[in-house]
Amino acid sequence: MSIMSQPVVNSRIDDLLAGCEDADSFNYVFTALRGIQAGREYYSTMCPLKLIPKLFLFDEKEVPPKLRAQRSLNRSRIPAISRYIVEDPKNYVFSSITVSIDGRVNFKPFKDSGPASKTGYLVIPMSARFVINDGQHRRAAIEEALKALPELGSECISVVFFIDEGLRRSQQMFSDLNKHAIRPTMSLGILYNYRDPLARLCVELADIVPVFRDRIELEKTSISNRSVKLFTLSSLYQASRYLLGPGQKTPKLSQRDVELVVEYWSEVSENIVQWQLLLNHKITASELRKSYINAHGIALLSLGVVGRDLFAQFPRNWKSKLNALAHVDWSRSNVALWEGRAMNAGRIVASPKNITQVANVIRETLGLRSPKSEEYLEHPLELTVKVEKR
Repeated sequence: MSIMSQPVVNSRIDDLLAGCEDADSFNYVFTALRGIQAGREYYSTMCPLKLIPKLFLFDEKEVPPKLRAQRSLNRSRIPAISRYIVEDPKNYVFSSITVSIDGRVNFKPFKDSGPASKTGYLVIPMSARFVINDGQHRRAAIEEALKALPELGSECISVVFFIDEGLRRSQQMFSDLNKHAIRPTMSLGILYNYRDPLARLCVELADIVPVFRDRIELEKTSISNRSVKLFTLSSLYQASRYLLGPGQKTPKLSQRDVELVVEYWSEVSENIVQWQLLLNHKITASELRKSYINAHGIALLSLGVVGRDLFAQFPRNWKSKLNALAHVDWSRSNVALWEGRAMNAGRIVASPKNITQVANVIRETLGLRSPKSEEYLEHPLELTVKVEKR
């Protein structure tokens, strides 16, 4: 048996197997590239998606971790990865699956010397064992996606084979492959996400809204004390999601949605005194962060939550209601208002509960009703909003 883009005729297989010691009666034959890493040969191949679930089986989860070469499969991840393929079959991208082979393989180069000596046929006996070192969730997702779109079966994914007799190196390989892997920050993921219309809108907001221009951290998810940035892209994205209300993870935006988001953040910025001071270069972002709540993500997120209620309760005159934001004392020194809501022992805390409590302060200032589902998070006493002079 052969695994190739084109079937290998029996006479050709016999030629390939000639000279292979202890060759099995049945073999897999891959077109492959040969390389050297750490003094050992490894091979890169292409494999049709329809064969991935049949060839490569990860260790079953009941096998004790000390005997496995992989983490146990997290089945909750599979549907999302599978939908990623099915919902966008023309644009999905997968990195290579890494597999260890326990068995005697034979590489037959196309030529004995030159560049062609690194390409050829990789002959693997069917009695060999395959263990996935990296990519078991991709493998499971591919299996699920093929049930919905069988026509994807002829498409390919790259597979990197390492030879590991007895699978003695598999666990170390898994550790090494994941040791230096760093998940991209949420902000960077939003910046590079061209499928999510809200992500694209938030990147544009960073240029359109004057106070955000050159002040949105596009890569990191935190801001250093001396940074000239005001908010992270991830905070702006999440705040804008709150603003548009609950919905799909990747919402479809109407032109009105886009206009509303731009108008809202522009109006908010014009009514927050400290943001205007920053815009007019009368205070720096680091000074703002040191002294005021509204220079932290919790304020942006809370304003997003409040905006949703503002649109619902005052659809015609919501802009005029935002004038009251000028009267909020955002000072961190106002511990009577912010301690236990936005701060814990003087440190900013942006938990869901704290976001709701800060939102309640803003709601009361603007004259909005609080949703009953969120009222229980607030302290039983009435909020006292201290008026700050312009």
